Amino acid sequence: MRHKRTLVLSTVAAAVVGVTTWIALPASAAAPTATLRTVSDWGSGWQSEVTIKNTGGDMKSWKVEFDLPAGGSIGSYWDTDLAVSGNHLTFSNRSWNGVVPADAGVTFGFVGAGGKPANCKLNGMPCGSGGDVITTTAPTVAPTTKAPAATPPAKTPPAATKPAETEPTSVPPKSDVLPVKVTNETGRGENVFLYLLGTNLTTGKLGYVNADGAFTNWSGGGSVPVPAPDVSIPGPADGSSVTVKMPKNLSGRLYMSFGQKLDFRLTTDGLVQPAPWAGGDPNRDILFDWSEFTFNDGGLFINSSQVDMFAVPHAISVTGGDGKTLKTGEVRTNGRQRVIDAIKASPDFAKSVVTRGDGTVLRVLAPGKAADAGLMSPTFLDSYITKSWNTYTGKNLTVVPFSDQPDTKFFGRTSGNVMNFTDSTGKTVASFTKPSTADVWGCDGALGAPNDLVVGPIARTLCAALTRNTLDKLDVQPSGTAADFYQGESANVYGKVIHDNMVDGRAYAFAFDDVQAQESLVHSGDPRLAGITLSRF
Repeated sequence: MRHKRTLVLSTVAAAVVGVTTWIALPASAAAPTATLRTVSDWGSGWQSEVTIKNTGGDMKSWKVEFDLPAGGSIGSYWDTDLAVSGNHLTFSNRSWNGVVPADAGVTFGFVGAGGKPANCKLNGMPCGSGGDVITTTAPTVAPTTKAPAATPPAKTPPAATKPAETEPTSVPPKSDVLPVKVTNETGRGENVFLYLLGTNLTTGKLGYVNADGAFTNWSGGGSVPVPAPDVSIPGPADGSSVTVKMPKNLSGRLYMSFGQKLDFRLTTDGLVQPAPWAGGDPNRDILFDWSEFTFNDGGLFINSSQVDMFAVPHAISVTGGDGKTLKTGEVRTNGRQRVIDAIKASPDFAKSVVTRGDGTVLRVLAPGKAADAGLMSPTFLDSYITKSWNTYTGKNLTVVPFSDQPDTKFFGRTSGNVMNFTDSTGKTVASFTKPSTADVWGCDGALGAPNDLVVGPIARTLCAALTRNTLDKLDVQPSGTAADFYQGESANVYGKVIHDNMVDGRAYAFAFDDVQAQESLVHSGDPRLAGITLSRF
């Protein structure tokens, strides 16, 4: 679920960022054109596509070149070949899409990070005055957070216990305002504060919801982040419950904090959400966590998340119109402390346990966030990634991303530092440069997953296999069971101990933990009541 991705929360990104038109010179009726469209930008990366139009004449091949600024990079790409020389990149046609008839076009795409392309050439000719990129006005699109909240996971083979299901009970009537019951069983005495925040899927606007289910757009941000108004909802005391209402067509997060209210900020682009792994974040010393959800015509999808950190253990549930309740995310007895102890016992991961001055363990940071904060090696997975990548220089990696389409297979083979994937006809359909440790922890960069039916599913599968340490062992992916995950060299201790300490083995320990149904998500197409239970710790 691209929506999940790394739940890095900063400002915002437009769903369609802009269109840049490159016109090869000299201009004439037969001059081809190249149009760059940035499909999405999620802060730490972006997805773009280039469409080449043959406006007349004979085009038997094409080549698009551009430069990236320092720090920029290209990860996965499709329907093109790529040659890299420093920061200069050359995209060229593959064998099957070089011939472009008059008045026709061809499109290729790529995922990148850092600065955007500049200094374009199409078939050796500058793509504008002085070879500069010509930018047109971007479409007006309401901002969304970098990672949308929970959406239906792709269908993959189940490998964990299904969410617990209870016997039918009486249910509230069907409504476009869903009651969410938050229960405090923590045994802690601090005041609890709740925040129901998200995107109005009807308008695309970011905003907040009060306890009665009324949605209000955020307003008043500045170029420098300014404090957001206090929109907290008083939460339940220990041993009690509070019910808030969630309006339909909302996708976002329900935050819960202990002892202190959270500090949210507003910019002209949208909401800056807590990121306690970042230096100077005002929420670093607050004990808090969140669940994620989407409530729309498809029903309610709600999950707990450990993609960024493990802090406040909580179970999530949904009761459908049939009276049956699905529940997941519950930790084992003393599970939080077991996670903390296991992480502290690992020399590579130990510093990712964050403790407040009064001795309270606030959170265990996920590996990517710990590395960003300087608490873990940023190259922890590098040798394992190289070994895994090189495993497929002499044999195929077979990716079967859809459990209900077993005949849909893609075959990967490494050449240099690029793994190229072909379909059953032998056509090359996707290419991935060897990812970095950060790319794997974030399922980003070289493993950026566009929302399509080929490149994205392959990227998801690669990221899951690398994160679970199975890519060099299992030549068909996804495959194996939970017992095969997180084993061997450079093992992801964080992912292992999080899953090990869940009652049903399900968690969101990384962005694509829904591959093989390992995720802590429940769904009802006819939701009548949702629940979040803050567990004892």
